[in-house]
Amino acid sequence: MPHFSPLEATNDLKKILKTAFDSDLAVSGSWGYAQDDATLIEAKDMSLVQTGHIFASMRAYIEMNMTLSEENRYGSINLNEKTREEHTIENQKYHKVTYEVTAMKESSYKQFIKEYKEEYGKTSFDLNQHFKRRKEATLHREVIHWFKII
Repeated sequence: MPHFSPLEATNDLKKILKTAFDSDLAVSGSWGYAQDDATLIEAKDMSLVQTGHIFASMRAYIEMNMTLSEENRYGSINLNEKTREEHTIENQKYHKVTYEVTAMKESSYKQFIKEYKEEYGKTSFDLNQHFKRRKEATLHREVIHWFKII
């Protein structure tokens, strides 16, 4: 499995998210790799689960695409929440969330899309085989994200 480097700690998540995604997501703190590096969720207009999922998706995209060379980038990045644990540490509430991240090498993904568009509907195109190969080309990884609830 490829190794994805953790993002550098920052005190300016909002600026990074605005620049990278044109997003005004109500978060601060850091990237959430550990409890002492938690992402603070400030959102009042969205649920904690929704805000956390959006932020975790952005983190995954930065890790797996934006910070890598073109030949190493992943696309079709999706997250699914597997578990959520609530912790209270020094009178502060945290959520420790485990996500399953699925993705495919961007170059492979483009080839699969091209093949599908060009071949779909032709009698020679084996749709089941196409999706089997796509499934085999999909990377699965598990990540933990810590959120501090304020």
